[in-house]
Amino acid sequence: MNQFWQFKLVVALLVVSNTLFAQVDSSWQQSPVLKVSGFADVFYVYDLNQPEGGERQAFLFNHNRHNEFNLNLGLLQFQVDHSKYRANFALQTGTYANDNYAAEPGVLKNIFEAYVGVSLNEKNNLWLDAGIFSSHLGFESAISMDNFTLTRSLSAESSPYFLSGAKLTYKPNEKWTLTGLVVNGWQRIQRLQGNSLPSFGTQVSYSPSKNTTLNWSTFIGTDDPDETRRMRYFNNVYGQFKLSEKFALIAGFDVGTQQIEKNSSSYNFWLTPTLIGQYSINDVWKTAVRVEYYQDETGIIIPTGTLNGFQTTGVSLNFDYSPTQNIVCRLEGRWLNSVDEVFKTESNTSNTNLIIGASMAVKFAEILKK
Repeated sequence: MNQFWQFKLVVALLVVSNTLFAQVDSSWQQSPVLKVSGFADVFYVYDLNQPEGGERQAFLFNHNRHNEFNLNLGLLQFQVDHSKYRANFALQTGTYANDNYAAEPGVLKNIFEAYVGVSLNEKNNLWLDAGIFSSHLGFESAISMDNFTLTRSLSAESSPYFLSGAKLTYKPNEKWTLTGLVVNGWQRIQRLQGNSLPSFGTQVSYSPSKNTTLNWSTFIGTDDPDETRRMRYFNNVYGQFKLSEKFALIAGFDVGTQQIEKNSSSYNFWLTPTLIGQYSINDVWKTAVRVEYYQDETGIIIPTGTLNGFQTTGVSLNFDYSPTQNIVCRLEGRWLNSVDEVFKTESNTSNTNLIIGASMAVKFAEILKK
C-alpha cells in the first residue's frame, strides 16, 4: 500500500472515530434526573396469643410487634436516572430493619438499597448493576403500599427481600425481561464468614399484556461455611393477573431443596403455595383475601424443633382506605394454623395464631433536577 492510500486510510479512521466518540460523549453528557422519595409505615398489631416480650414470632419480619404502636419501615431514598447510568441509595429504620437485617453489623442494617448501574449497549436494554438491591425472588416487597395485603405472605417472609452482588438485566422487548445474578448469599450483604462460594440467581419475566405478568426466579447457593456446605436450590414461580377493572389476582408457588449434609445425594425440601385476590370496591376502598400454605418439615428455613416442623395454613382478610395515591390506611385480620405448636404465647406455645393489625402509610416523591 503506497503512502497516498495509507494517508487516506488514516484520515478515514480518524473521521469515523471522531464521529463515534462524539456520539458517545453526547449521549453520556446528558443531564441525569435526580429524585428524592420517602416512605413511612406506622402500625399497631394485637396478637390474641399475647406473646411474652415485644416480638411476636421469630419467623416474621414485618409488623412483628404485639400491642404497641411502632414504625415498621421508614425510608429515605435518592435516585439518579440517566439513559446510560443509574444509581440508587436508600436509608431505612424501623422494626423491619432491626429484625430482617439483624445479622448485618453496624450501619449496614440501615442500608435499604445502594447500587450503581450502567448501560452496556446502544439500545440501553442491557444493564449491569452492582451493590445492594431488592431481591428478584417473590411478588411482594418490603414497602407495604406496593402489596395487596398489609402483612407479608409466609412465602415473602421466608425468602430474601434483598441481595448484595451484581446482576445483568436484558430486556429484548416490552414483553420479556431476563436477569442473571451473582450474589453474596441468601439475603446477606456480607458473605457468611467461612464461606468462599458465591451464590447465583436467574429471573425470567414475561408480560404478554399490561394485565398479565408471568415470572420464574431461581437461587443456587449455600448458607453454610465451606466445612459444612449444603447446597440450596430454590424456585419461585408466580403470575399476576388483572382480570377486570376491579379484580386482580396473584398466584405463586415456591419450592426449595437443600442437601441433608455436605456432599450428600439426599435432600430435604420446603414448599409454599399462595393465592391472593384483590377487589376494588370504589376509588378509595379495596379489599383483599389471601390463602396460603407453608411446609418445612425439617426446619430448613423455619426451624421449630417440633416433630412435624413448620406445616402451616393461613387465611387473611384486608380492607384498605386510600383517599389519595400517597396515603393508605389498612386493617387486616390474619389466622394461622399449624400441625405442631409453633406460635409463641404468653407462657407457652400454640398451634394457632390470630392477629388484628392496622397501619397508616404515606409516601412521597420529588424530582430535584431534570
